[in-house]
Amino acid sequence: MSDYVEIAFDCLPLRSIQRFDVPLDASPEFREFCHRVIAAARKHGLYNTYYLHNARCVYHLTNDEDLGVVQFQFEGTILTDPTDQKTLGSDLGVTLDKETCDWLTAPVVAWFADTVSYAVRVEFDRYIASGDLERTIHRIEQLQKESDSQGGFLGMGI
Repeated sequence: MSDYVEIAFDCLPLRSIQRFDVPLDASPEFREFCHRVIAAARKHGLYNTYYLHNARCVYHLTNDEDLGVVQFQFEGTILTDPTDQKTLGSDLGVTLDKETCDWLTAPVVAWFADTVSYAVRVEFDRYIASGDLERTIHRIEQLQKESDSQGGFLGMGI
């Protein structure tokens, strides 16, 4: 256990969205996801904004994997500077997923939930620095080109 805070997420650059219609045959879960992404795009715009989903933040409060773990799920938007080199802010929905701390109180859980956005900003800067953001953008551009060349329908471009 080398990280005190474990953060994992899937990243959708909002600039990759080509359409705002939801596929008619989408599952209810995917339909809800599409609506959350559309709302984020309308609220924050398409450029220098990234939608993080399928995401978790795990705090380790002790050196025991089975004791002192507080895990949150989160989803929402990360905002970067105009060159996509620095995280400027976030708009995340954070919920407690699980915990192995009998001593937690509600104010402590609330404080950790507030701290998730700060931890995610730091991790997103690390994501940018490692080149993962650039690879994600390139991969989505390639998928879009392939879809366009075949006349395919991807719904929201996802």
